[in-house]
Amino acid sequence: MPTLLNHHSSCPHVLRAPTVIAMVGLPARGKTYISKKLTRYLNWIGVTTKVFNVGEYRRAKTDKYRNHEFFKPENKEAQELRSQVAMLAMEDAAKYLEEGGGEVAVVDATNTTRSRRAILVKMFTVDRNFKLFFVESVCDEPSIIEANILEVKVCSPDYLGMDKNTALEDFLKRIEHYKQEYEALDYRFDKDISFIQIFNQGERFIVNRLAGHLQSRVVYYLMNIHVLPRTIYLTRHGESVMNLQGRIGGNSELSDHGHRYAEELGRFVQNENIPNLKVWTSELVRTIQTGRFIDAPKEHWKALNEIDAGICEGMTYEEIQETYPQDFADRDQDKYHYRYPSGESYQDLVARLEPVILELERQENVMVICHQAVLRCLLAYFQDKSADNLPYLKVPLHTVIKLTPVAYGCRVEFVALDIPAVNTHRDRPVNVTRSRSTCEALETVPNHE
Repeated sequence: MPTLLNHHSSCPHVLRAPTVIAMVGLPARGKTYISKKLTRYLNWIGVTTKVFNVGEYRRAKTDKYRNHEFFKPENKEAQELRSQVAMLAMEDAAKYLEEGGGEVAVVDATNTTRSRRAILVKMFTVDRNFKLFFVESVCDEPSIIEANILEVKVCSPDYLGMDKNTALEDFLKRIEHYKQEYEALDYRFDKDISFIQIFNQGERFIVNRLAGHLQSRVVYYLMNIHVLPRTIYLTRHGESVMNLQGRIGGNSELSDHGHRYAEELGRFVQNENIPNLKVWTSELVRTIQTGRFIDAPKEHWKALNEIDAGICEGMTYEEIQETYPQDFADRDQDKYHYRYPSGESYQDLVARLEPVILELERQENVMVICHQAVLRCLLAYFQDKSADNLPYLKVPLHTVIKLTPVAYGCRVEFVALDIPAVNTHRDRPVNVTRSRSTCEALETVPNHE
């Protein structure tokens, strides 16, 4: 029986030195939103990243915050405390990059003065030879600022038990204290440092002195995201003939139940009454058939095609175990990195789907009709799932996954449409060694014809 070795994919490192991304900007300008979203993206593409939020360090250090006066420039005691917690966050970020296996640390703080930014430059670039990239969010649109305060800030631990109007008034005064000392990034003074300025959540950008591939990817990502209200719908194709047979890959048509799901999906979309909806499918027959009853513009993406199973295309799990038992075990040991012979790994699939994610971030309402492995990758991005968990996310047939952006993430709803379908989900078996029995290897294979 054949054994196909060394089919683990590898991702080339895009980093030559650890990188610190430091936020800049007044409160309520979306810095934490950007920090969390950027961290989620970098982790998804395989760059180990963590956020260090100075506000959380402050709250852990003291319960002295009572009102906006804590942030007055003349409040020297509070100023000293804020400097201490900022330094603690920066030290933890450095330790994460030096000892914790991190590749990127995001320092989420205001960093609104040149003197504060000079401390970051000395600590990270001069003393440690890290790369440092500043991301400043500049916003002078009152409606955006107030919406951000009401959506996020008045619900923070600083305002626990306080009514929204009082919290809003206090936070606006806090912003005024910061404005007294605010020094925005400025090419005249900052021409030697790397930065991007984002104005009014993406109206325009200024980019200065990019240093390396990673910073270029960060800039491209930040120039594509937006915060407009929208909903993304994800669904697999309807049940296919090969699903009934327990076969992976291929380009089969829908089963009878799959055709019924296509009709039901069309009714679901009509009832949702989604403005300006776009439908994206893969180039495979089963996704195109699934979307045919939806009255909306359609695009067919090769990038949305199912994971390429290589020489295992069209086989059942039982046939793979019989023909390539050691490779079947290897995939169970590391499903994310294992690459099918002449095919793809989940890691390859994430790389293939990066342009889809970037385009999704630019869009408003979109329905994506795709495949099990592809949907897992997309869902892992929106839910911030690890590479270990990604290949085992449950995405059943005949279910619509509705993603609605909220403050620092998205709300996920699974809407099962009432059409029967086979189960295609296979959990990781207990025994993943090459010496396991056939029975142990196949214990989690779902039933099929």
